[in-house]
Amino acid sequence: MTTATDQTSLSRDLANRLRAHLKVLYPAAQVDTTLPRLLDLVEGFRAENPLIAIPRQGLFDETDVVLITYGDQVREPGRPPLETLRHFLNAHLGRVLTGLHLLPHYPSSSDDGFAVIDYTQVDPVLGDWRHVEQLASSFRLMLDAVVNHTSASSPWFLGWVYGDPRFEDFYLELDPATDVGQVTRPRTSPLLTRVAAGSGERWVWTTFSPDQVDLNYANPEVLVRVTEVLLGYVAHGAGMLRLDAIAFLWKRLGTPCVHLPETHEVVKLWRTVLDAVAPGTLLITETNVPHTENLLYLGDGTDEAHLVYQFALPPLTLAAFRSGDAQRMLEWLASLRTPSAQTTFFNFLGGHDGIGLRPVEGLLSDSEVAALCRAVEAEGGNVSYRTEPDGSKSPYELNTVFFDALNAPNAGEPLERQLDRFMAAQSILLALAGMPAIYFHAMFGSRNWVDGVHHTGRPRVINRQRLALSALEAQLSDPGSRRSQVLSRMRTRMSARIVEPAFHPSAPQQVLPASPAHVAFQRTACDGQHSVVCVHDVGGRGARFRVRPDQGLDPGRRYVDLCDGTEHVAEADGTLDVPVDPYGVRWLRTL
Repeated sequence: MTTATDQTSLSRDLANRLRAHLKVLYPAAQVDTTLPRLLDLVEGFRAENPLIAIPRQGLFDETDVVLITYGDQVREPGRPPLETLRHFLNAHLGRVLTGLHLLPHYPSSSDDGFAVIDYTQVDPVLGDWRHVEQLASSFRLMLDAVVNHTSASSPWFLGWVYGDPRFEDFYLELDPATDVGQVTRPRTSPLLTRVAAGSGERWVWTTFSPDQVDLNYANPEVLVRVTEVLLGYVAHGAGMLRLDAIAFLWKRLGTPCVHLPETHEVVKLWRTVLDAVAPGTLLITETNVPHTENLLYLGDGTDEAHLVYQFALPPLTLAAFRSGDAQRMLEWLASLRTPSAQTTFFNFLGGHDGIGLRPVEGLLSDSEVAALCRAVEAEGGNVSYRTEPDGSKSPYELNTVFFDALNAPNAGEPLERQLDRFMAAQSILLALAGMPAIYFHAMFGSRNWVDGVHHTGRPRVINRQRLALSALEAQLSDPGSRRSQVLSRMRTRMSARIVEPAFHPSAPQQVLPASPAHVAFQRTACDGQHSVVCVHDVGGRGARFRVRPDQGLDPGRRYVDLCDGTEHVAEADGTLDVPVDPYGVRWLRTL
């Protein structure tokens, strides 16, 4: 039982921690005025949401599998899309899916939700907060915190444009002659955008598009307002918060304006606030950057993000299957570490943004990246580019669904072989250390939406197609359809994962020696009682997998394959020797 004295001590400790964060960000006078406001937010949240402060058992475990989806991913006449989504997912994935990443569901002016007009509202086309909270009652809900920028149609920005003193210094204004050559660019659009304001022409900072205007966190009022927004999401049921494009949050001219110390401090401050009012709420940083930079957002393992997006995984997996050689991927897997058992990776193979390429800088050669770009373009996909400091353009992202990235639509391959290849890739995702996330279109075997690109002129919509519920249900009811077979296989593989303790996100992982055509590693349960040897064929030719105890294998004698139920007996010296089919998967659990 917490006494009044204990509560006073906790409040004092929180105040000291928040003050320490603020001192990194602002001058002393602003620290003194900002701290009480943050403490008021915390106390107000606690008073209104007393039950949220009860932590769950453990931050994550092997049952955590997340689906990434838009709120209107499936549509039916006469029903709010968020309600349709909940009923559809409960019907088809209710027993194997525990997490749901709901892509931005707020009123928005562009970029499929990522140009947010009002953080505090649900787009009425999708439903209302009641529908979001119902999703949170069925799944561990992740909401998007698109807090680097707002829409140019946001009341905040319009207030700034027309001189409302409440929004003074909410955005970053620069002289267009300012040298911004050092600023890291994720796009080819201009960094500065001209707007007509009440006081005349003004130029604002727009990292991602002219409709997405960057907030100015050097103004502590912005920090307070956004912190209030995040607490509102938790109050509406969010158990995870995805910090979109967080690497670009703080700007300082003369620097690349990415990963600045102040950005990390803001994330740490939000972690402190959430730990105080809603322990167990996970912070996930979305940073489409080189792998080593991405890891920095885990902090010391206790003070910053709980999870980081594993952006290098999709292109490395695709390259392994394209070449039939997993050596680069295995070398990278062998290097993976997190600073504590309370942190892990958010693993995925595709999402609404396609497949980022910056994360494999230093992991794949320029020629290997160029080969991936050519292959994706040859099969109906697209490549997005970014501007380098010297003005040149470099590949930034492959715009494609993962199914088509692996399987050429017009190659004439039997569907069975395409499904085997796809499931081998998805099985790697499900078996690796970390929390797996599966994009809706991967779960249901979608192909590239080429017509959408032609209709909109926007290459990035190629993997963002919304589906009519009636048509989707008809395809899923046909056991011979691609969608039905993909979903059936995914459910079976997910069912095997979520009951296996060795697949806990923090369970040890060791890469095993194998042929270049095999992605092979061993997961060991956190209690050390048993392990699972995971073997995935990327070459499509099939081969035997053989490994000895002196090569890192746990000295088991009998194994059961979690994929097909077959039993395998090790040789007298403990050597495991098993056949692996073309694009086959073995998950061999010690008995």
